[in-house]
Amino acid sequence: MAVLTQRDVARLLKEHSAAARAETAAKIGAEFSGGKMDSPARAIAEEIFRMMLRDAEVRVRKELSESLKHSPLVPHDVALSLAKDVIDVAEPMLMFSQVLIDEDLIEIVGTQPSSSRVAVARRQTVSSAVSDALVKSQDEDAVVTLAGNTGAEFSEVTYERILDTFPQSGAVKHNLAHRARLPIKVAERLVSMVSDRLREHLVTHHDLSVDVAADLILESRERATLGLVSSGNKAADIDDLVAHLHASRRLTPSIVFRALCTGDLVFFESAMARLAGIPVANAHELVHDESPRGLEILYRRAGLPKEMYAAVRVAVNVAREVDYDGGPDDRERYRTRTIERFLTQFEELDSDNLDYLLAKLGRSFNAADAARDDAGLTEAAAS
Repeated sequence: MAVLTQRDVARLLKEHSAAARAETAAKIGAEFSGGKMDSPARAIAEEIFRMMLRDAEVRVRKELSESLKHSPLVPHDVALSLAKDVIDVAEPMLMFSQVLIDEDLIEIVGTQPSSSRVAVARRQTVSSAVSDALVKSQDEDAVVTLAGNTGAEFSEVTYERILDTFPQSGAVKHNLAHRARLPIKVAERLVSMVSDRLREHLVTHHDLSVDVAADLILESRERATLGLVSSGNKAADIDDLVAHLHASRRLTPSIVFRALCTGDLVFFESAMARLAGIPVANAHELVHDESPRGLEILYRRAGLPKEMYAAVRVAVNVAREVDYDGGPDDRERYRTRTIERFLTQFEELDSDNLDYLLAKLGRSFNAADAARDDAGLTEAAAS
């Protein structure tokens, strides 16, 4: 068992060499962290640590911080003092010390420089409270690091705050997009933000009008949004996404139709319920009504373009015929059946690509819907 005495303290006080003091700091810190000191020795070591906190040489304090960063026994005041030091001293404690609690880290995020915030963001685990404090600091470097940290926890509010605060940061959005899992509403919003940037690129780098670019982006966004929906999603999550799309005016006729045609019936039924203002269970019953009357009533109440009804009817019939389980192979079978039925019912269509057919139909549906909106606004303005 290591034994420290008052002689060790006295010897340290007389030592003029910074290198020797740094070596002593590393040695005592390592022995302390090993947990083999008895109580008197630990008390003396802690006295030495507090003395070293006042050492003018950064290298001495840095060695102390390195040697104590993993120790659960280091006194809280020593850990906190080291964590508030210059970054060379603070970084080991900020990244590794479990003695520091959330309140300490949140205070450091609010008072220390960017380098310290980045170190906090690199911890093996970061609580949602600390993550929120980092985002509120508006420090882009720290948030980029945080977003790329798989051990960082986020509340949905914090995710939204990130997108509100850093809408132009490609690095932030890139790291968010590569997280293992995002709340579905956040993922949809991220898709939307990336799409806006792509639209700007298309307009500025290619000979495309803003309207044409917007159409291409709308199709890309809708495909990406529905790509967020999988057989593993809970119905409540999908309903949340539908509510978010509806509130942001992105629950378009074409995305509702696209969902139906690609087998996302839960999304389709949730969307129809939202547009019609009825419970999802009621919409489900109407969609699957054996007579055509149920779907017709639901469709009319949802206020979708009348030009689209025949195509929706065809797609619903395909849904009834194909026992779709959501798997990749079954999805392809479903898409093939939908294409065949569209080509049979609508002779003017001439492609075997469902995305092409959906784009062609979707543009006309959205255009018809927009025309009715404009007519309604004009009529309201005149009255």
